[in-house]
Amino acid sequence: MLFLCDSARYKMKMIGREHEIQIMLDLLNSPRAEMLVVYGRRRVGKTYLIKNAYQANLCFDFTGTQNATMANQLFKFYEKLKEFFPKYLFPDKINSWQEGFQVLKKCLIKTDIPNQKRVVFFDELPWLASARSNFLEELGYWWNDWASQQNLVVVLCGSAASWMLKKVIHHTGGLHNRVTKKINLKPFTLSETRQFLESINVLWDDYQIIQFYMAVGGIPTYLQEAQQGETVTQTINRTLFSKDGALNNEFNNLYEALFDNHQNHIQVIKTLAEKWSGMSRTEIINKSGLNNGGGLTKILEELEACSFITQIPAFQKKHKDFVYRLSDEYSLFYLKFMEGRVFTGKNEWQKASTENRYKIWAGYAFESICIKHVEAIKMALGISGIYTETSSYFHKGNENTEGLQVDLVIDRADRAINLCEIKFYNDDFVMTDSLATSLRQRRQRFKDLTNTRKVVFNTLITTYGVKHSRESLGQIDHTITMNKLFVLENFQ
Repeated sequence: MLFLCDSARYKMKMIGREHEIQIMLDLLNSPRAEMLVVYGRRRVGKTYLIKNAYQANLCFDFTGTQNATMANQLFKFYEKLKEFFPKYLFPDKINSWQEGFQVLKKCLIKTDIPNQKRVVFFDELPWLASARSNFLEELGYWWNDWASQQNLVVVLCGSAASWMLKKVIHHTGGLHNRVTKKINLKPFTLSETRQFLESINVLWDDYQIIQFYMAVGGIPTYLQEAQQGETVTQTINRTLFSKDGALNNEFNNLYEALFDNHQNHIQVIKTLAEKWSGMSRTEIINKSGLNNGGGLTKILEELEACSFITQIPAFQKKHKDFVYRLSDEYSLFYLKFMEGRVFTGKNEWQKASTENRYKIWAGYAFESICIKHVEAIKMALGISGIYTETSSYFHKGNENTEGLQVDLVIDRADRAINLCEIKFYNDDFVMTDSLATSLRQRRQRFKDLTNTRKVVFNTLITTYGVKHSRESLGQIDHTITMNKLFVLENFQ
């Protein structure tokens, strides 16, 4: 007999995450022991998800402490054991992780519940498994020797995504090939963001939600700073620009908590923030001053694993030909509007949002959101069931020919291509004759430069809609408005 979990009861308490929750609940009904790894960037809601999905089955959880000594971690582990298993007779002290896991084993044996799968949860694993602690080795032995034969789900969680991949998922020691399921928890989509804001009685329209998303992204801890009765301008000014704003000093804390030598990671982020369209690896090296080699490779892999940057492949090019884009909304916002500023609390954001740099930033930030929500765009185009490849196109000009850049190209298996023009505007976008002519010429140049035989559609993605001129009516094949980006809850 298997313990069957009432999934509806748990899903009611969560915003979104339905795909991830279903994976987790399926593990409770599995006939074998399971080892689940959950990773993702700081503040994305990993611990909240795990504790809510597994609240009825959680029999032990322990969280590592950053920069703590092994003795300090063991003392806290010992105290946590006494909290979860108050009837167990404990030794006077736990001196090593070998002893710790043996005590945990005995506690679990004495408190076994027939026919119910129990969950053991280790949070902030990179802080627990410090150098020379032997934590991972003893965890591997405990799993292989005993836990893998029990009715358990062992959950390992950490924010240092690259560390989790290297040290746990791809571990070469006792944990090699022991992970049975992994979840890379991503920030909320726009749809999930709207649900989350509604759950805290913040009833903004789509335009206001997108404005807030462009500033802080889909990070639940950031989103919860919104308050009922405020406009999005008031919320941004209070949380980001006031002296005591909750997100005022988040930038340095964010990277320091995730990465060793985090200043190099910040240098890459600052470098990418200088170029809206993204940079190749060579450009990053030249602009940042960082050395080429394995060190930079690791930095880029870690930033991508934590959803701070994104690789965008080049149209019709080999996999190695791609650019890196800064895709973390909060980091971009901080670098463009907050770094080095002295905050007075006197409506800095209201003033900044009238400046030209705001329009430039808003255009890029909205473009980045559209790239993240390309599955929703495909649904709006009616091609969600068609195989597609998403890329960017860049042709460097010279003294004789003008360059060409398209930041979002949807290449379709049904012999069609969508060239996406993305415009963030506070009203219906006015399509002038000159812009229509430019789009017509861009389409033709794209065909000529790529030698494609596919039909090429000009696709406009904007906020509210478009006001056409006579010339533009025949140049835009599809118009997608911002409300279409809110259609899908997740894109798993």
